[in-house]
Amino acid sequence: MLQKLRDQCDAIEKCYEFMLAYAAQGLPGDAGSSSGERLRDLLRRAAEALSGLPGAYQAAINQANLHPPEKHHAFLSVLRRDAGDALAAVDLVLAQPAISSQLIDNLNASIHLRALLTDLFLIDEIAKLHQSSAGPAISPEI
Repeated sequence: MLQKLRDQCDAIEKCYEFMLAYAAQGLPGDAGSSSGERLRDLLRRAAEALSGLPGAYQAAINQANLHPPEKHHAFLSVLRRDAGDALAAVDLVLAQPAISSQLIDNLNASIHLRALLTDLFLIDEIAKLHQSSAGPAISPEI
């Protein structure tokens, strides 16, 4: 289950990385360009990953026995909110007839997307720790 969570994080991160490059191109729209087609494909994949992200994290908490569970459940509330906000922004962009570089630049700068990316970096690192650990779940206690 940790791998599924990490795969969803990767899909969102790959989309963001491509959006940074797309924003720098100065394109007025995405029609007729291979980068525009790729952008829409990555945005759709990111939207799919965003919609399943809270469920994947919930499953990872339960199945990978992440400790302490109450701390992970508290963060799950944050992740649900941030993923929902980021998904609304991505869906809005996807609904546009033309996606310009400026529109993507604005999406990249969105506080909603930035909050979600920070969440992803955090849970991806936690998943790496737990996935590589053959012993008991790691506790943040020092």
